[in-house]
Amino acid sequence: MTFYLGIDIGTSAIKAILLDENQLQHGSVSIPLSVSRPHQCWSEQNPEAWWQGVDDAISTLAQQQPEKLAQLRGIGLAGQMHGLVALDADDQPLRDAILWNDTRASHEASHLDQTYPEFRAIGGNMVMAGFTAPKAVWMKRHEPDLFAQIKTILLPKDYIRFRLTGQKISDMSDASGMLWLDIAQRCWSERLLTICDLNIDQMPRLVEGSDASANLSSTLTKRWGIKGQVIVAGGAGDNAAAAIGLGLQHPQERFVSLGTSGVVFNVTEQFSERADQAVHAFCHALPNTWHQMGVILSATDSLAWLTEVTAQSLDELLRQMKAKDELKTWPLFHPYLSGERTPHNNPDARGGFFGLSRSDDAGDLTRAVLQGVSFAIADAMAVLDKTGDAIDMIATGGGAKNDYWLRLIASVTNTPIAVPQSADIGAALGAGRLAMLADGHAIDQVCVKPQLSHRVMPDPILAEAMHPARRRSQRLYAMMVAEEA
Repeated sequence: MTFYLGIDIGTSAIKAILLDENQLQHGSVSIPLSVSRPHQCWSEQNPEAWWQGVDDAISTLAQQQPEKLAQLRGIGLAGQMHGLVALDADDQPLRDAILWNDTRASHEASHLDQTYPEFRAIGGNMVMAGFTAPKAVWMKRHEPDLFAQIKTILLPKDYIRFRLTGQKISDMSDASGMLWLDIAQRCWSERLLTICDLNIDQMPRLVEGSDASANLSSTLTKRWGIKGQVIVAGGAGDNAAAAIGLGLQHPQERFVSLGTSGVVFNVTEQFSERADQAVHAFCHALPNTWHQMGVILSATDSLAWLTEVTAQSLDELLRQMKAKDELKTWPLFHPYLSGERTPHNNPDARGGFFGLSRSDDAGDLTRAVLQGVSFAIADAMAVLDKTGDAIDMIATGGGAKNDYWLRLIASVTNTPIAVPQSADIGAALGAGRLAMLADGHAIDQVCVKPQLSHRVMPDPILAEAMHPARRRSQRLYAMMVAEEA
């Protein structure tokens, strides 16, 4: 029996799962992470914390399952996208990594997007503050001494690969989110790098997500008690890895993710750019496959915020909400607590409650948050290029455990939602599957869809109640943007 390790470098935690060749799970470890926010709009992490988390996770598995980890054949990596890890000539981080939800580079993003149409034409995406390219330009403007010392720029998971193998390599899906990749040709664009005063020598080598990239160092195989050589797969950005975990490999297959952020992910058979609607067009983790994403920045994070300000647990808030009329649509909530991507591309967007009354309590606010996030998901989904026959969305992420929330989304998007038996399927499983592919297993045998628990169908009564509320929410946003202009 051979084993494979899937590792997800998340924002809030490192997760590692140990799979056998039949994809049965033999152990999992989660190591929490913290985020530093030294200034408004900033979000950073120390890359050393990621490495320590990965080392702790694998060391724990080595203690729990020494005989199985000894038979490890492959490691797959997934990770939070867009984070800027700048290394110096000694391959040491020059500063803490600037994360995906950091919006300090909004000015630089606007300048790149308005001045250089090549980013949309070649890079396939509207330039947003969360992407890697504007972060590098921000460093050039505000930290020129550090920028001048950059030898290599890596993404979070690729920094972990470097620590595992000593090799600087990225995959197509994750590299797509840096905005220096020619998405259609699946290679670095010298033109886009030159605009940012960078060059190809400062970029990692590229491989497909399902290909082998390098071997685990002999020092680490000895440390963790592994007997043979271990390949490290190209891996994927977190959402492309989640799609692999859900078995999404064919055009028009899609999922909705309710995690810290919210994502609608749609597989495409070719590069399909929709930058004018703030849709992300990226390479998928499989060769000759692409995908589109609509992304909202605060899904379950909106609920996390509400638990903090009310000093109540999520279970208690949901209990109070269940006692309320689910068809009531006041108050309204805008979930733009960290700005917004699809379809607004507005890092300065702000959240808020509207239409509060003296009788509203925490249960009403909780219902408003779930409705507001559902409206934002629907707004993002509305601008995806949905050609061909409609296919159910598969739900994933922590929020997928809430059937009322799924029923809201199904109703406002008029799309059935398939619910896996385990809502915890995620990027770590996808990473483990990519490790299996890199070791020679067949795609159709590895990338299978999960067993379903049930389907959530659109509710006509709920849809009728939500439609005017969503329209009010959209008008409120437009009025606020016009007022600020």
